[in-house]
Amino acid sequence: MYKKINHIGLAVKNLDESMKFYKDQLGFEFKGTDEVASQKVKVAFFKIGETNIELVQATSPDSPIAKYLEKNKEGIHHICYEVEDIVSTLKNLKDKGVAMIDETPRPGAHGTLVAFVHPKSSNGVLTEICQHG
Repeated sequence: MYKKINHIGLAVKNLDESMKFYKDQLGFEFKGTDEVASQKVKVAFFKIGETNIELVQATSPDSPIAKYLEKNKEGIHHICYEVEDIVSTLKNLKDKGVAMIDETPRPGAHGTLVAFVHPKSSNGVLTEICQHG
């Protein structure tokens, strides 16, 4: 079952510079940073209501975010929906013929399990599914 929009991911070139806008100018609550070594990214989270803004910076030139930024400008990269049971959600999506990037959950930032839906199944929007630890 889908619980809420967990976060909106924004691809950025410089995490420290980008954080200033959300922290100092908008005054959003800073929730911390994390590094996801398997995806070669560093992320920063800012809370707004029940949702977060996730800034995502590549830590390597062969990171998916680095490749994204080679083709696109900084900005909205993905939307993430939080679920209660990621395994059953992924099974349900696959049973319905949804094209998946991840067939099984993998570790994400802040102790979550995550999986991505291929944009060709979601009107061009990269969609992340997450479950808290």
